[in-house]
Amino acid sequence: MKLFPTLSFRDVHSRVDAARTSEESAFRRALQVIALGAVVLLFMGAGDTTARFKDLGHRMMCTCGCRQILLECNHVGCQSSDKMRNQLQAALDKGDNDDLILQGFVQEYGPTVIAAPTATGFNRVAWIMPFAVLALGITFVTFVVRAWKNKPAPALADGIAVPKGGELDSLREQARKETEEL
Repeated sequence: MKLFPTLSFRDVHSRVDAARTSEESAFRRALQVIALGAVVLLFMGAGDTTARFKDLGHRMMCTCGCRQILLECNHVGCQSSDKMRNQLQAALDKGDNDDLILQGFVQEYGPTVIAAPTATGFNRVAWIMPFAVLALGITFVTFVVRAWKNKPAPALADGIAVPKGGELDSLREQARKETEEL
């Protein structure tokens, strides 16, 4: 009985090839799963124009003067919102990307057609100012509360000193006695 069987070169080579083949197969399978996942993520919602229509329609304002979001303009027979919705749908059908569609609307209707200001140039002020005003307000309130808290006691007229502790109790007792006598 042999503890270590002797293996020929062919036996060793065939076992190495079998192990290599199973490793390569597992690696290929993993690459296929990754590629499939990437394709699914890439094309997820690619043909869904209704979601893009809703997204873009909520990023624009109606130009009729109602100051409402384009898709939420509730004026009966509003000419502006109907026209803009049709233009938006035509641009989506044409296959334009979102930025190109928004730029086209800005060129035709002006920058006020965008519901939220862009974060470029002077428009950054519209994003920064609310936070800056909030910080200044909190700072101001903090200073006012500290000033009220540290306010000295009011001074009495003619330099009258208010007695404290036991002296105040003795004066109260004296006042009770004097009022009882009457």
